Amino acid sequence: MRTAFGDCVLDTGSRELRRNGEPVHLPPKAFQLLELLLAGRPQALSKEDLMQRLWPETFVTEASLSNLVADLRRAIGEEARRPRFIRTVHGFGYAWRDDAAPALGGFAAASGRGDRLYRLLWRGREVPLASGENVLGRVPEAVVWIADPAVSRRHARILLDARGATLEDLGSKNGTLLNGRRLAAPAPLADGDEIGLGAARLTLRVVPAAADSTETSFR
Repeated sequence: MRTAFGDCVLDTGSRELRRNGEPVHLPPKAFQLLELLLAGRPQALSKEDLMQRLWPETFVTEASLSNLVADLRRAIGEEARRPRFIRTVHGFGYAWRDDAAPALGGFAAASGRGDRLYRLLWRGREVPLASGENVLGRVPEAVVWIADPAVSRRHARILLDARGATLEDLGSKNGTLLNGRRLAAPAPLADGDEIGLGAARLTLRVVPAAADSTETSFR
């Protein structure tokens, strides 16, 4: 899955960041921070939450996070005084600037049905789904990361295969809703179905693959 912003391209599959076509060395923690900020956009993530996710069960000071943000900014060619992408929320944390990432486009889902794209609409964005497991919840690898205490870390998942899309609750504390009804067993999904996790409401879209390209651009 490739994400473009400014003169950078992030490839989460190969875990590589390129700037102006050239590979950029990014330490693992900085790479994870970039993933967290992109996944959480446009929400602001607190320093406490970021430190817990980046250094679980390890005591670190806020200076460690500040230094990591500075490293990431240098890697993507950004100045702290003139930020294009990473917004400092004073007294709270950091956020990926909404005006720099207005929307997500579609990625072809290699689901065995190459004629279709599967996307989730959430908070004015379109989140692409890929073949296999697409986790929804509060883990860093979730395709939709939802900062809601009512949402479990691995709350639910959408499985894409040759048959289409299937929604499954992963033993979440508060359950998963499908079109307003609590999910009791894995259920097939169709275009327009609404998924509820805590206060979040997501809508599945299924569109012809020819309707979009295979790369997302953030400007």
